[in-house]
Amino acid sequence: MKALVLEPDLELNLREIEIDEHLGPRDVRIQIHTVGICGSDVHYYKHGRMGQAVVESPMVLGHEAAGTIIETGPEVKHLKVGDRVCMEPGIPDPTSRAARLGKYNLDPTMRFWATPPTHGCLRPMVVHPEDYTFALGDNVSFAEGAMVEPLAIGMHAAAQARIRPGDLAVVLGAGTIGAMTALAALAGGCSRVVITDIRQAKLDLLAGLGPITPVNVTSDNPTEVVMEMTDGWGADIVFECSGSDKAIMTMLDPVCPGGRVVLVGVPGEMPRFDIFAARVKEVTIENVRRYAHVFDRSLALMAGGKIDVKPFLTDTFEFADSVRAFEWAVEMPETSVKAQIKLPVK
Repeated sequence: MKALVLEPDLELNLREIEIDEHLGPRDVRIQIHTVGICGSDVHYYKHGRMGQAVVESPMVLGHEAAGTIIETGPEVKHLKVGDRVCMEPGIPDPTSRAARLGKYNLDPTMRFWATPPTHGCLRPMVVHPEDYTFALGDNVSFAEGAMVEPLAIGMHAAAQARIRPGDLAVVLGAGTIGAMTALAALAGGCSRVVITDIRQAKLDLLAGLGPITPVNVTSDNPTEVVMEMTDGWGADIVFECSGSDKAIMTMLDPVCPGGRVVLVGVPGEMPRFDIFAARVKEVTIENVRRYAHVFDRSLALMAGGKIDVKPFLTDTFEFADSVRAFEWAVEMPETSVKAQIKLPVK
C-alpha cells in the first residue's frame, strides 16, 4: 500500500510499502479517512528520535486517526462493518503488570503507532484491536474523531490533577495540547482557566470558548493576573503544556499553597525548577504519560456538546500532498492549530 514513510536518513516519501497485518479474531480492519499531524510526528521528521525512541528503519508516520470499519474478526462483538470509528493508537500487553493495575499507558512493551519501530496510520488501511477502537457518534465528524487522541491527553491531565469543582487552573502553552487541556479542565469542573502563550493568534482563538482568560507572556505576567483574580492566594492547578524550559522554571509561581502542578508537555533534556519552592508550598507534582481509559469519555463529551474541537481544525491537506503538509508543519503559522491529512475514500 502507499504510505507516508519516514526513512532513517529523515527523508520523507509517499511511497509503496509492504505491511503484513493479519486480522485476528478480535480485530477490525479500518479504512483510514483523516489523520492529524502531531508535534511528535514533526519531531521525528526533524530529529529522527524522541528520547530513547530512534528511527532506525523506515516508519510510517501518523497516530491521530479516524476511519470506517471494512472488515471484522469472528469474535468482534460491539463493532460492525460500516461503523465510523477513531482508534486509541497504543496497544499494551494485556497481561503486563501495568495493564493489570489499570495503568496500561505505562506498559513498557506497548506498541504505539508511529513510535519506532511500530508503523503509524498515514496509509489507506490499518488492523486494530476492537478494544481500542471507538464508534463515533452520528454528530461527530471524521475530523473531530481524529482529534480525540490529543483531547485524550488533556483528559488524562485533568484526571491526574484531581480537579475539585470550582478550581482555578492555569495552562502554560496554547498549542493543541494546551488548548485540549484547557477544555478538559473546564469540562472536569474548573470554574475558570488562565492560559498563557507568546502567540497572540492562538490566545485569541481560545478567548471566546468559555471562561478562559488568555495571557500573552510577552506583555503580561500570568502570576500577577492569577494573584489579582484570587486575592493573592494563587491557582489551584497549573498544567505545564508547553515543554518550554522557561515555563517549567516559573511554573510554581502562580500555584497556591497545597496546589497541584501537572507536567503535560514534553520538556527539553534537563529542565529545572525550584524544588525548595515546591516544598515550601507543599505542591503536588503529577506527570502525564499519554492517557488511559479516557477515549470513550472524550467522545461522550464531544457528542454531548460539552467539548467543541471544531475551532481548532484549521488546516487540511490531501494525502497526495502529505510531504508538503509536513514541510509546512515544521514552520506552522501561528494562526494554525491542528493540521490534518485527508485520505481518498474508495
